[in-house]
Amino acid sequence: VQLQASGGGLVQAGGSLRLSCRASGSILRVNAMGWYRQAPGKQRELVAVRTTGTMITDDSTEYADPVKGRFTISRDNAKNTVYLQMGSLKPEDAAVYFCHAQISDDPWSSHTYWGQGTQVTVSS
Repeated sequence: VQLQASGGGLVQAGGSLRLSCRASGSILRVNAMGWYRQAPGKQRELVAVRTTGTMITDDSTEYADPVKGRFTISRDNAKNTVYLQMGSLKPEDAAVYFCHAQISDDPWSSHTYWGQGTQVTVSS
């Protein structure tokens, strides 16, 4: 399985960017897809994740507190793609953003995958 991320770049504070990440390969089920970020000198942190529901639960979404109300995560399940729409960007949002996925390629296990990072730079 490979994760291919795209969409980073330079944006002014207050602006918007959309990140995309597509999973490809031997995929039976995408259990979760989301985004982490890592700023220089800081630990990698969760930004947002969308978890696939089960037969008795709906899909669920989780956001880190700093991005609530500004970022929106969505998934196109048919394309195994996750999007992160980032709005009202702040200089503190600048980081390398990493796509993350929990994917099953068989009915008995789930594996963690990371995409290559994509740089988001926010100018003040």
